Amino acid sequence: MYYSNGNYEAFARPRTPKKAEGKSAWLVGGGLASLSAAAFLIRDGGVPGERIHILEEAPLPGGACDGILDPQLGFVIRGGREMEDHYECLWDLYRSIPSLEVENASVLDEFYWLNKDDPNFSMNRATLNQGVSAETGNRFGLSDAAALELMALFFAKDEDLYNKTIDEVFSDEFYASNFWLYWQTMFAFEKWHSALEMKLYLHRFLHHIGGLPDLSALKFTRFNQYESLILPLVEYLKKEGVQFEYGIKVTNVLFHFLPGKKVAHRLEFIQNGQPRSRELDESDLVFVTNGSCTEGAALGSNDEAPRLRVENGEGSSWQLWKNLAVQNPAFGNPDAFCSDIQATKWESATVTLLDDRIVSYVQKICHRDPYSGRVVTGGIVTAKDSAWLMSWTFNRQPHFKAQPAGQLVGWIYGLSPDEPGDYVGKPMAECTGAEICMEWLYHLGVPENEIELLAREAASTVPCMMPYVTAFFMPRAAGDRPQVVPAECVNFAFLGQFAETRRDTIFTTEYSVRTAMEAVYTLLNVERGVPEVFGSAYDLRCLLNATHYLLDGRKLTDMKLPLPYKLALHAGLDKFQGTVLEELLARYQLI
Repeated sequence: MYYSNGNYEAFARPRTPKKAEGKSAWLVGGGLASLSAAAFLIRDGGVPGERIHILEEAPLPGGACDGILDPQLGFVIRGGREMEDHYECLWDLYRSIPSLEVENASVLDEFYWLNKDDPNFSMNRATLNQGVSAETGNRFGLSDAAALELMALFFAKDEDLYNKTIDEVFSDEFYASNFWLYWQTMFAFEKWHSALEMKLYLHRFLHHIGGLPDLSALKFTRFNQYESLILPLVEYLKKEGVQFEYGIKVTNVLFHFLPGKKVAHRLEFIQNGQPRSRELDESDLVFVTNGSCTEGAALGSNDEAPRLRVENGEGSSWQLWKNLAVQNPAFGNPDAFCSDIQATKWESATVTLLDDRIVSYVQKICHRDPYSGRVVTGGIVTAKDSAWLMSWTFNRQPHFKAQPAGQLVGWIYGLSPDEPGDYVGKPMAECTGAEICMEWLYHLGVPENEIELLAREAASTVPCMMPYVTAFFMPRAAGDRPQVVPAECVNFAFLGQFAETRRDTIFTTEYSVRTAMEAVYTLLNVERGVPEVFGSAYDLRCLLNATHYLLDGRKLTDMKLPLPYKLALHAGLDKFQGTVLEELLARYQLI
C-alpha cells in the first residue's frame, strides 16, 4: 500500500489483484469502516460480493452513523458527522455509490450539488443570557501569549506529546479565548484529552481555520447520516451479493504466530446464544473494527433518564479487542481508551418539535426559517454560559424521510453532563428528556412560566448517554492504537477509529473510510495509491492564511513577542524585502 495524490492516480482503475476471486472476507462490525472495506474489496480488489460477509451484533448496519425512528421513543440520532472538501477517501468511495435520491447520480454528486446550492454557514455561533447572541464577531480572541502556546503545540514533535493532556500545554489565558470555545464544542475536546490528538487536528484542518467561527468550513448531508450515507452503501453492497449476517457477536480471532508472519486461523463467535467457530486460512481475509464510541450507549425517554449499564472496559467491541491484544503486543492497548468512563462520556438528546410553538425561538437565534428545507443553524449553537456547556443544532429539515410535515428534529449535547443545570438544577445525566428540553428552552430564551408546558406538550426529547464517546481522545502513546495492518499480518487488519494511520484524525467519517481503504489495498496489494491526507499543514499559503485569522487580523509586527522572537522576526522581514515571501506576507495581511 502506498499514498498518492493528483488526478493520475485518482482516476485510475486498478487491475484485479492475483487470486482475488478465490478470497473470502469476514468483516467484524457493520459500521461505516466495514461497509467501506466491503465496497473497496469489490470495486478495487475484485473480490466477489457473495464471498464477503459482514458480521454484526446489532439488528441494523451503520454503527455510530445512526438515525432511526423508534416505534416507542420517536426519532433518535446519537450524534452527527461533519464533512469537508478534503475527505479524500470518503469522496473516492462515494463517487462509486449510486444515490438513492437523485437519478443517474452518485452519492458524491448528490452531496456536491446540495452544498453548492445551499452552502453551510452559521449566523449565530454562540449565545449568552438566555438566547442573546454572544457577539463573538467571528473573532478568535487569542492573546499574543495564547497564540504562541498554540504555535508551540503546532510545531511539537509527536513523541513529545505522548500521554500528555491538553491542560499540560495551555494556560487559562488560552482557555478564555473564543478559539477554545469554538474548538472544544465543535470537536468535543476536554482539557484532560490528548494534546497529541489536538495537534493532529490542527494540522489536519489548518485550511479551515478561517471557517471555524461561522462553521462555513463544514458540509452536511440532506438527511441524517444513516439515510444519506449508510443506506445507499448498504443497497450497493446487497446488489453486489454481500452477505449481511446480524445477531452475531464475534468474541475472538485466534492466530498462528509463525516465523515472519501472523495468520488469523479461527473466528470465534456467538450466534443464537450458542458459541461457534469457523476455521480460516490465508485466503480468508479478516477485518475487525476494534472499539466503539457508541458501545454501551443508553437511551432514555421523554419521561425517563438514561441509565448506564456498563463499567469501565465493558462491551463486546472492547472485550474483542482485549482478547486480541493479549495475543500479541502489535494488537494495541485498549485499556488506554476504555478504562475511564468518567473521562470519556457525554450526553446527547434528540428533540422533536411537534408543532410550531418553539420554532420562533429557534428562528430568532439562527435567523433562518427552519421549515425552508435549507440550512437552519448551520452547525451547532453553543450556550456559552450553560453549566452543561450545551450545544444544539437543527440541520436541513426534514431530517428524516418519515418526518411528518410541521415537525422539526434537532440535536442537543452537553460536554459537562455531571454539572447541575442552570434551570432544572440537576445534572444532565440525571435528567429525563423533558427536563433536558426545559434546560434547552431556558437557554433559548423561552419565558420561564412557559418552559415546562412547552417541553412536555410541544416537544418530545430522547436522551442518550454514551460512556465511550470520546474514548479515542484519551492521552496515548505509540503502539496503543494498532496499525491498520499490524506487522507481518498476512490476512488480518484493524478498521475504524482505534486503528492507527498516519496524519489523519479520528472522530470523522474520513478516518473510518481511510482505514478501510488502507486495509484492503494492503492485504490485496491493490495497484492504486490511497489518496494521502490533504497537506495544508505543509502549504505556506495555508499557514499564513490561518495565522491571519488566528490573530484576528493583527500584524506580526504588532505582537507582543519575547525579545528573541521579536529580533528574529525583524531580521527575517529585512531579508524578505523584495522577495515572493514579502508578497505572500502582505497578501495575507500579516505585514
